[in-house]
Amino acid sequence: MSPLPITAVLFDFHATLVDGGDAVASLEAAWTRAGRQGGAERTLGTERYRRMAHDVHHLWDQVHEVDPKGLRDLSPEQHLAVYQALLRRLPDPVNEDLAQAFYAVMPDQWRPYEDTLPTLTELRRRGIAIALVSDTDIDLRPILVRLHMLELFDAVVLSMELGAVKPDARMFQRALDALGVTAGQALMVGDSPYDDNGAAVIGVRTLLLPRTEGPDHGLGLVLRIIGE
Repeated sequence: MSPLPITAVLFDFHATLVDGGDAVASLEAAWTRAGRQGGAERTLGTERYRRMAHDVHHLWDQVHEVDPKGLRDLSPEQHLAVYQALLRRLPDPVNEDLAQAFYAVMPDQWRPYEDTLPTLTELRRRGIAIALVSDTDIDLRPILVRLHMLELFDAVVLSMELGAVKPDARMFQRALDALGVTAGQALMVGDSPYDDNGAAVIGVRTLLLPRTEGPDHGLGLVLRIIGE
């Protein structure tokens, strides 16, 4: 039996549709929010300045060691506790006020990849239903509005609202139900072989795109898979 045509696409958010922003820009934004004077690089010294920007920017790369079950994305309190645990693992400690500022400005640094909006727009033109399926401790809708993305989704499924995190099948099934499609009619697009492959377990074809540092994330592959 041939596979069913794809009529819906489910997207992860972080590192799939948006990147975390520039490391140095994040440090500068946190420095300003913390009310620090004198300039971050001049105060810290160039070497420490660059190291701190890099370390905090990549802080979440180690998150599965601290929070293997992804429970941080069930509530803001759990997410903050994991963030603080990750900070304690850094070789160069970050002062508490600056750490809090980093945490506060983190969502402001998220930017869509250059191929995100064109891909979502083209999917809508083709009549493909689209859902966001994200593990997150905050409501992403205001951020999606800021990024001019909310109107492109037919459904938004967030872990903190559902009370489950990927790879729990409930995350993907909620999106399928909201779009009115079966697993065999959908494609899941994400970056995590652990979290996003939960979709494949329930029969959703799954595309994993490794994290990228450049402006383009390779989302054009989604359009090629679906075809005209």
